[in-house]
Amino acid sequence: MPLSNATKSDLLLVLVTLLAAAGWVFSQEAVRLMPPLLFMSLRFLVAGSLLALAGHRQLRRMSGEQVVRSLRVGLVFGLGMSCWVMGLHFGKHLGEGAFLASLAVVMVPIIARVVFGEVPPPTTWLALPVAVGGLALLSLNGGQFQPEAGQLFFLAAAMIFALYFTLNTRAANSHTVTTARGVLQREKIPVLGLTALALITVGLVTGLLSLLVREPWRPTLTHLHGALAGWLLASALVATAARFFVQTYAQSLSSHSHGVVILVLEPIWVALFAALWFDESMSGTQLAGCGMIFLSLLINRWSAISKLLKQWL
Repeated sequence: MPLSNATKSDLLLVLVTLLAAAGWVFSQEAVRLMPPLLFMSLRFLVAGSLLALAGHRQLRRMSGEQVVRSLRVGLVFGLGMSCWVMGLHFGKHLGEGAFLASLAVVMVPIIARVVFGEVPPPTTWLALPVAVGGLALLSLNGGQFQPEAGQLFFLAAAMIFALYFTLNTRAANSHTVTTARGVLQREKIPVLGLTALALITVGLVTGLLSLLVREPWRPTLTHLHGALAGWLLASALVATAARFFVQTYAQSLSSHSHGVVILVLEPIWVALFAALWFDESMSGTQLAGCGMIFLSLLINRWSAISKLLKQWL
């Protein structure tokens, strides 16, 4: 019996969460061998260029206004990824970092409220205190509240990612905006073109930041082979280009996919991969903190989860 498009979409989105989780491992290995911001620059320039080649027809049809909006999305995403990779660089626990970064899901409705005046769903106000409680548990050190540098970078990344998700969603869909000239209708930007320009912008932003903080480029560029080249290419091709391509294709298959629920699996996969690859383990306090953050994600997505449960039952 052939699979429905909705089922295919769900299965592909599970693959997306696995690719994203693998990207954490690839990136962790890479930043051990090269400067973190330079790594992000090369990773996203390679991935963005590949997607630009694949979507060159879409790029040529984009208007100047659509290009500017895509670059704006990429600028915000670049700042978020800069914080993310610094969290990876300074962080002591990969699985914990994944749960901290996933807080972006909870923050999206709040950012949308502050920036665009959108009314958040009631579940946001239930999820937020649970998320804060989880964050507090992860920041406890010897019974005292002492957040580490890596945790602060991941938290900053989550806040910026929430803004990026909001901007990206509006860019990829038609919407109206009110300006001094009146109400304007903005057409959606082709997804492949939007993604390619955003990823290339991330590469340029992180490359510029790498130059500003004077990361050493020469050792990396003169020894870009072997394991280092392998981790870089795996991050660019598998965890970035392939991940975004599969996600875009999966979302195009059906509007009845359960992607909103499935994508919250990413931090769990990261924690499992970190345990298998790096032999990481969590203390009881860390497990409780990550558990509360994951609970906040489920509360935040409860409307979609309840629909899914009704279908299964």
